[in-house]
Formats: sequence, structure tokens, C-alpha cells
Amino acid sequence: MSDPERPSRTAAVIPAAGRGVRLGPGAPKALRALNGTPMLIHAVRAMAASRAVSLVVVVAPPDGAPEVKHLLDEHALPERTDYLVVPGGDTRQESVRLGLEALPEGITTVLVHDAARPLVPVDTVDAVIEAVRDGAVAVVPALPLADTVKEVEPGAPGAPEPVVATPQRARLRAVQTPQGFDHATLLRAHTTVTGEVTDDASMVERLGGTVVVVPGHEEAFKVTRPLDLVLAEAVLARRRANDGF
Repeated sequence: MSDPERPSRTAAVIPAAGRGVRLGPGAPKALRALNGTPMLIHAVRAMAASRAVSLVVVVAPPDGAPEVKHLLDEHALPERTDYLVVPGGDTRQESVRLGLEALPEGITTVLVHDAARPLVPVDTVDAVIEAVRDGAVAVVPALPLADTVKEVEPGAPGAPEPVVATPQRARLRAVQTPQGFDHATLLRAHTTVTGEVTDDASMVERLGGTVVVVPGHEEAFKVTRPLDLVLAEAVLARRRANDGF
């Protein structure tokens, strides 16, 4: 739980060491251009847009930290937010841990954000931070599912797969980022939970901690496939038209 006597300071960790194979060959996914600007820059700006975030730690590909730092130096970021670039590891989990190890003392709240979610609105970021500051040890933004979901018995790629269950859709949520954590809780999770997990909130769940959900946003989608790039460009075009962004 958060200590009400301690001043609250928030940092964001952005693991950006992956290659993004589903977007095809070329630069790592986080460095792909979106409206002429790398997705990573959009993601950093999305975190820095929150006045509560005082530090953004970017976890670069193991051999790409100088390139990523040069990239950040080239693009305008809010002056009130510091940033730091550290080399990552072989897995996302290892990269997040390395990002956590780089945090200075005094950080009470940590956001972990996917570089491939470049368009998350600041209201979503602030809602996650506020929930942690209100006492939650782990917070995820999420959306209700529009589609019916089937659990199947996995088979060979492309082969028919038998359905084994139909979960109740009203109880399911599609989880996004940034995920927010009490700093000490997330550190404990990364030092005690072994085995690969799909997100950091799952690690807190394994510790027995309660993860709470706040409303996500449709624009916080993950850019994974080429079609997602088209959608992201459309969102940016609409923002420019509506807000001059």
C-alpha cells in the first residue's frame, strides 16, 4: 500500500527492446515511423503528457541504447519530464526488470507501458496513476470485449480447432497499458516470480496481490500488424484536424 506520509513520485518504464516480427522485417517495431515520427517517441510523449510523470525510462534493444538516446535527443519532449535510456534484455520481463533497476530512490508509483501503444490518451494515464495513489497495488486499464470469445484446444497452425468452452463475455476485459503499480510491490514481483508471463499485472496476481481495472480507451490499441499502422495514422489525422495536435 502507498504510504500517505511519503510524497508521491511517478516514473514510467517503456520496454522497447523487441523486434516486432508481426510487422515484418526492418527496424524494431518501436522505431517504426508513425506520421513521420517513431512510435517510441509517440509513446514517450504519451507518458510525459501526464503532469504526474517526472521520469520516463526507455529500455532499448541490448545493442541499440545509443541510437535510441540519439532519437530522444532529436525530438521535442516536455521539459518537466526527465528521460533515461538503458539497454534491455532478451525478454520483455527481463527488460522491465532492468528498467526498474534504473529508477532513482523516491519513486512511489511505476507505470509500465508498451511502446507499441503510442496513442494512449493522457486521461487514461492519469486514471491509472490516481488509482495507485488511492491505494491499489496494481492497476490495469481495460475495455469490455465486443466479440464473443471461444476457448479452444490448440492444434496445428491453420487446422480446425475444437471449442472447449465459451467464457461469459460480460466478465472479460481486454487489458491495455500503461499498467500502474506500487513501486515496492512491482519490485517484489520481479524478484520473486519466475517463468514467463504476458504482463506485469500477472506477476502481482501470482504474489496474491489484488489487481484492479480502470476504464481503458479505444485509442490505446496495440500496433502489431500492418493494418494497425493504417488505423494509427487515421487517429493521428483526426487529432490534427480536431485539436491541431
